[in-house]
Amino acid sequence: MTGKFSLDANDTALLIVDIQDRLAVIMKARDEVVKNCLHLIELAKMLDIPIVLTEQYPKGLGRTVSGIRDALPAYQPLEKLTFSCCGEPHFLDEIRKLNKKNIILTGMETHICVLQTCTGLLGDGLNVHLVQDAVCSRTKENWQTATEFMRDAGAVVTCTETVLFQLLKVAGTEEFKAISKRIKTRGCAQGD
Repeated sequence: MTGKFSLDANDTALLIVDIQDRLAVIMKARDEVVKNCLHLIELAKMLDIPIVLTEQYPKGLGRTVSGIRDALPAYQPLEKLTFSCCGEPHFLDEIRKLNKKNIILTGMETHICVLQTCTGLLGDGLNVHLVQDAVCSRTKENWQTATEFMRDAGAVVTCTETVLFQLLKVAGTEEFKAISKRIKTRGCAQGD
């Protein structure tokens, strides 16, 4: 595979958008999204892939859910008021400092903050891999519409296991064994 469809650990960052307490409680797919984000976090830690975490107005929406917060190598959220992460003055500076061309995008809500962030990242010349089973909205219709919108805008729409195995590249490594065991034990959820 070539171009924007390829993922390499050396040229990739993971972005987790607004998976926060008061937002997560109203999401039907929250358990699946959190589980899949945890798979991605685990591999990111193994492969030294940078992880960027955002929180939308934490005073009102609470902090990142504890499962994700506890799994991170460091809890250093970028707080924002804009729906698009790219609208915050220092967000794109932080992304550019990473010097990565691929962004694995996860979070809540697909049709608002995730979508606007996606188009902002694409506009900045980055390749965005939207992890369809690691994003959610309050309704399946909003999730579906936003997913199609982002694909039309130029994002690669993918799923957790595809991302994991694109980054792993080969079987037999310690990382492969750990991730294989993890997804067999916990599984990656299937679509509705």
